[in-house]
Amino acid sequence: MMEKKAILVFLVLTLSLISGQEPEKIDTQKAPWRIHTLFSVECQNYFDWQTVGLMHSYRKAQQPGPITRLLSCTEEERKGYRGMELAPTFEVPSMSRHPKTGDWYPAINKPAGVVHWLKYSKEAENVDWVVILDADMIIRGPIVPWEIGAERGKPVSAYYGYLIGCDNILAKLHTKHPELCDKVGGLLAMHIDDLRALAPLWLSKTEEVREDRVHWPTNYTGDIYGTGWISEMYGYSFGAAEARLRHKINDNLMIYPGYTPREGVEPILMHYGLPFNVGNWSFSKLDHHEDDIVYDCSRLFPEPPYPREITQMESDHNKRRALFLNIECINTMNEGLLLQHAAFKCPKPKWSKYLSFLKSKTFAELSRPKRLTAQSRQMMEVEIHKEVDNEPEKPHPKVEVNIHKEVDNEPEKPHPKIHTIFSTECSSYFDWQTVGLVHSFYKSGQPGNITRLLSCTDEDLKQYKGHDLAPTHYVPSMSRHPLTGDWYPAINKPAAVLHWMNHVKTDAEYIVILDADMIMRGPITPWEFNAGRSRPASTPYDYLIGCDNILAKLHTRHPEACDKVGGVIIMHVDDLRKFALQWLHKTMEVRLDRSHWSKNITGDIYESGWISEMYGYSFGAAELNLRHVISDEILIYPGYVPKPGVNYRVFHYGLEYRVGSWSFDKANWRHADLVNKCWAKFPDPPDPSSLDQTDNNSLQRDLLSIECATTLNEALRLHHERRKCPDPNTISTPKRERVNQDRVDETRTNAETRTRAETRTDAETRTSAETRTSAETRTNAETRTSAETRTDAETRTDAETRTNAEARTNAEARMAVETTTSMKFGNVDDVQALRHDEIPKNSSQESSQVETSNGTFTSMRFWIMVLWAVSIFGFLGVMSAMLRGRKGLKKRGKGYKSKRRTTYSGFWDTNGQDRHLRNAETA
Repeated sequence: MMEKKAILVFLVLTLSLISGQEPEKIDTQKAPWRIHTLFSVECQNYFDWQTVGLMHSYRKAQQPGPITRLLSCTEEERKGYRGMELAPTFEVPSMSRHPKTGDWYPAINKPAGVVHWLKYSKEAENVDWVVILDADMIIRGPIVPWEIGAERGKPVSAYYGYLIGCDNILAKLHTKHPELCDKVGGLLAMHIDDLRALAPLWLSKTEEVREDRVHWPTNYTGDIYGTGWISEMYGYSFGAAEARLRHKINDNLMIYPGYTPREGVEPILMHYGLPFNVGNWSFSKLDHHEDDIVYDCSRLFPEPPYPREITQMESDHNKRRALFLNIECINTMNEGLLLQHAAFKCPKPKWSKYLSFLKSKTFAELSRPKRLTAQSRQMMEVEIHKEVDNEPEKPHPKVEVNIHKEVDNEPEKPHPKIHTIFSTECSSYFDWQTVGLVHSFYKSGQPGNITRLLSCTDEDLKQYKGHDLAPTHYVPSMSRHPLTGDWYPAINKPAAVLHWMNHVKTDAEYIVILDADMIMRGPITPWEFNAGRSRPASTPYDYLIGCDNILAKLHTRHPEACDKVGGVIIMHVDDLRKFALQWLHKTMEVRLDRSHWSKNITGDIYESGWISEMYGYSFGAAELNLRHVISDEILIYPGYVPKPGVNYRVFHYGLEYRVGSWSFDKANWRHADLVNKCWAKFPDPPDPSSLDQTDNNSLQRDLLSIECATTLNEALRLHHERRKCPDPNTISTPKRERVNQDRVDETRTNAETRTRAETRTDAETRTSAETRTSAETRTNAETRTSAETRTDAETRTDAETRTNAEARTNAEARMAVETTTSMKFGNVDDVQALRHDEIPKNSSQESSQVETSNGTFTSMRFWIMVLWAVSIFGFLGVMSAMLRGRKGLKKRGKGYKSKRRTTYSGFWDTNGQDRHLRNAETA
């Protein structure tokens, strides 16, 4: 007996030494609880290559316990499906097309598959803990529920901060316990008993949210597409709230490739749901939606850069870690594809440097299983504290985030929560800026959520189409001041911030305030830029000279505390609550102080009081003695030379900038509807490879300028794709020409009829203004050649001048053709026709010449020519009669001629004056 015990002890010690674990740890865990990993897919090539990647990483990471693929297929899909051998599989009925409602929503297969597995699988009867993943994931290390902190009643999950419906009416509508709604998803680790309680609720709540179409918009759900696609995620959170499950939220275990891991954190799971890149190489899963790469022998995804190239590319240690994660993700998938091809008995692939690397010790070392670090175990536990008082019930409970470290005894303060806000108005000008900023926000890895503060009048809101462009808080417009009648749209920024602070309960500790005309390049965080309580961080605005002169003395009791800052603001939420009202009051003060608008006092080159809001900010902060940390490494204007080695976080494209002969000025696109016109975009900037390499300063400046413009165009392209704009390559050319010709016919005929009716008295000076595109003011027919349209106080636009009805009609017809082509094809040059109601450039006109092959158009032209001929003969007859009587009326004729010359001269004088006035207004 003693010998048996000695042998048992010896075996335990030997296994402990081999595994690297101490005997005490094995004793504390007693038996290895049974773990089962699940993931849900459908019968598609898209999910097959994801399955290959996940299964290979599952084996490579040494994930304990079995794994099961929940495969949802229709009967027709199942007949032709080739991938049954790719993973251990449990088939579940497809609910992609809901059997009762007919709704097409494939994401519902995830909860439906889990319910089916729990009910019918024998494996589910022999499980203690379940790990649920998505197919588009790569496992880097063992995911052991009890090691990452999971307990009965307390599952562990990753943080999905964009699920803002947990904080608003959506949660109140769909769960009796909105205060228990956790913003989680991606990685789920829970006890089997908790899953049995949760799964039916997960499915039913998904169906509920999916049917609640009224609350699909972005401002309720945080879904940037506004299509209800994340209903399954809300189904999980609301179902868990109903089951009273409180999650341990860990934001370190899972990472998206392209994001930078926190210092000391080793993620054990990668989720490649978003595009990512390394230098010029990039990968997006959506580019491979129909890809049969699993069944195409020896074909792999494009090879990424090698590790040594990354080492040369990036000197910053943490950013280099992020790039290594990116290539590890794609290399692991390619390694899995190689092994799968070999399992299919594909021919042995030819030798290549990349294949040699995948089989090398270097790659094996880089992709060995990762173990949890102390920082990776750091947990976000959300505790809800209800406020007990006599006030009416608050819309959201107060949320505090506490971090508990399981290893160190020293309390380590976590990074605080952040919320980003920006202010806009109901106009196409702000819409394309919103698309650019929101796209860059998600791309930059900025922590927390983003909210657009949208200031609109009731009338504007009725016509507005851009509700789904961003998570939105609606604010009454103060563009026209309700008391003074002053027209000053910039005041909407402080007014909107004040309204948001008074009406929204946020759990964020710091607020980042941006302008709409910005593009984010990286995270803007208080811990990096040293912001704190009573110590906001911002960027220098040195032209605010009013901080140094009488202006500050007039408008603040603490002129010495006036900081010349603006653009990007990072402020503690408690400071912002006190400050917002001061910001608004001081803005109104400076705006009313017209006697001090001059350039020598304000620095405003226009002397129009336009920067009153900026002074309102500085003076309001001085009143509260908020002293800023001023950093010139947060923001850069495109066109400025960057400081060497500085990683600017924001582009502010408020000024015109150039790269060679190409240029961009946001003011030129004030009236362009780039968001609602399919495939509309800005002119493409030059290719970076074409830049002059001799002057490094100029090169870096131009590269940043190109990056800004390219990001804007990328955002617009993705927006049009989400809107399901038709593929320009599939549109029929003859049909387009016919439509354009019909528009030209109608425009010409209407214009000719109106011209004859309105101005028969003088064929030389007749004009027509009823076909103008933007409701111009009409004047007398003899002098109606330059009527102006005023659409904005900042940018007056030049109206069109037409002195001949045929010339006007032809130009407008070409514009109709041009605009139609731009709407359907999104040509860069064609979009110029959207700007300022201008006539298209000559180059565009030449490309839009109307063909006369259409029979209807030919017939119409014949009758127009007949009408012209009749008019000409009638005119010649009148002229002949006048010439016959000219000899007897010679004196009267001279007087009439003199009178006509005087009127003609006055006409040009008027136009000259108009041009002078327009130039003065533009300046």
